[in-house]
Amino acid sequence: MTDKLLRQDVVDELNFAPNVDASSIGVAVSNGVVTLTGHVSDYAQKLAAERAARQVKGVRAIAEEIEVRYPNEKKTADDQIAERALAILRWDAQAPAETITVRVERGWVTLTGEAPWQYQRIAAEKAIRKLSGVVGVTNEIRVTPKVISQDVRGKIRDALKRNAELDANSIMVAVHDDRVTLIGKVKTWRERDVAERAAWSAPGVTAVEDRLDIG
Repeated sequence: MTDKLLRQDVVDELNFAPNVDASSIGVAVSNGVVTLTGHVSDYAQKLAAERAARQVKGVRAIAEEIEVRYPNEKKTADDQIAERALAILRWDAQAPAETITVRVERGWVTLTGEAPWQYQRIAAEKAIRKLSGVVGVTNEIRVTPKVISQDVRGKIRDALKRNAELDANSIMVAVHDDRVTLIGKVKTWRERDVAERAAWSAPGVTAVEDRLDIG
């Protein structure tokens, strides 16, 4: 597929997405790498635009440069965002609020602290994304598991084999201490995400390096 055709497919997908206002989003493509520019009215649309582009067949990588520009009446003070962020973390049963610190600067939220599982780290970020006034989130929460698995590689391989969406034979799993590296090839972004989740689900994993090619 040519870059010109791929660009049109991405534009069509953005226009098709019900939760994205694509009128102020620009799309450029070079060698299968898609660059998204422009602006949207909230952080949720920024994330939705990236997800929509990733779904298009032929996209090899994405450079996401979309800005969040809230209307003046929707701007929220940093102290208000911080208070609401702490509250939503306390309400979310998956997020370990007692070990997470929130910092807000000009609408950009930075999360620090510790969580025993990767899914809790992700849950905390997802909770913050829902807040109005947030223009971006930096997730610096460290995964500090209480239990280190004695067979991390075996557990990940078994998880990959159980998943109907993946060809486990095309993925190599390398483990060094509590760090996992995935090497190989998958067909879609979704398969890549599924493989990553399988790696993170193993007890004791604190980092996953994804070297999977798409194609």
